[in-house]
Amino acid sequence: MPSFRTIVLLALPLLGISTLAVPARADVKEGVDAWQAGDYRTAVAEWRPLAIAGDADAQFNLGQAYKLGRGVPADLAQAEAWYRRAAKQGHLQAEDNLGLVLFTANRREEAMPFIARSAARGEPRAQYVLGTAHFNGDLAERDWPRAYALTKRASDAGLSIASARLAQLDNLIPLDQRQRGLAMIPDMERSEQRERLAAVSAAAPAAPKPAPTSPIKTASLPPSAPGTSYTPPPVIAATKPAPAPRSKPVTASSPVASAAAAAAVEATAEAMAATGQPGTTYAAPPESNAPPSAGPEAAPAAPGPARSVPAPPPGHDATASPWRAQLGAFGVEANARGLWAALEKKHPAVAGRERHMVKSGKLTRLQAGGFANKGEAERFCASLRKDGQACLVVDR
Repeated sequence: MPSFRTIVLLALPLLGISTLAVPARADVKEGVDAWQAGDYRTAVAEWRPLAIAGDADAQFNLGQAYKLGRGVPADLAQAEAWYRRAAKQGHLQAEDNLGLVLFTANRREEAMPFIARSAARGEPRAQYVLGTAHFNGDLAERDWPRAYALTKRASDAGLSIASARLAQLDNLIPLDQRQRGLAMIPDMERSEQRERLAAVSAAAPAAPKPAPTSPIKTASLPPSAPGTSYTPPPVIAATKPAPAPRSKPVTASSPVASAAAAAAVEATAEAMAATGQPGTTYAAPPESNAPPSAGPEAAPAAPGPARSVPAPPPGHDATASPWRAQLGAFGVEANARGLWAALEKKHPAVAGRERHMVKSGKLTRLQAGGFANKGEAERFCASLRKDGQACLVVDR
């Protein structure tokens, strides 16, 4: 049975509904109802006491609120803390998000164990990151067939940034290694099903143990004679148990990784921005203020033909606008130039824009400029994403 106690009303059946020993109003479900109605502050107020008391669903939802800045100021440190507390209790969605938050925070070595476990369960964004690591050979063993297989699995799940990367890998990985990667996918799918089943079983609450029988046995005594007197046992004052020692708080990464790994961080951030979710296959809290429909989530409409981006209206100085559309980050500048040339041929909207090659350490960020405002840049990115091209609006 799917859980209706988390924000995810149509998620995979990871956790069943559990009973809380709290007043009827202070329930995770009421917080979800408030969230869907756009009352984020009330939702957070419902979840916080339950999260503090140890409810994993409430902890995950509170992490979502801090990640998205709904009802509370956006705070990735708080989001990470609540995801971690929920993940320790076996909350799989929290573990998925925790790994991606750590990875995008440049704590990649700490993130990789979470990323690997999420990818093994079939989480597309984790598969995309792990595939990139296998291709680069840093943070994971260089394994191009596996890199291709993981990226293909993420692309098949509908992750557009993975589809764009898969097209690049078609030109970088030899045909025989790509074929070996495709041959790995059937076994990979079966393994994902086993891992998900094992994770769900491990997260299920244990059956209550029967109460132990009392070790005290009654003794058979002879009947008492009338008039017999006896001295009662002395009353011993109960001593207070010694207070338990207080546990000391445990204080909570790695050298700068290669430029290729930094490119993976950039791409992961783009994927999160493109989807509006913090990186989970299971739906995060809705972004809009409008309450969602009660039925299943509708599939996205089929993309229509790409429309050209109109020129900025007269009176707008586009060159002075800080908004740009970032198309990727590359360790090799020639790859950035090649992508721009290919997009110019495919998209007239790109041909009419300024090309910017922004240096950032060993990376070259490919950006399109000449937008009068942020809205124009967002429309430009939306037209490219329809064809599977990653695009992120940035403020230079």
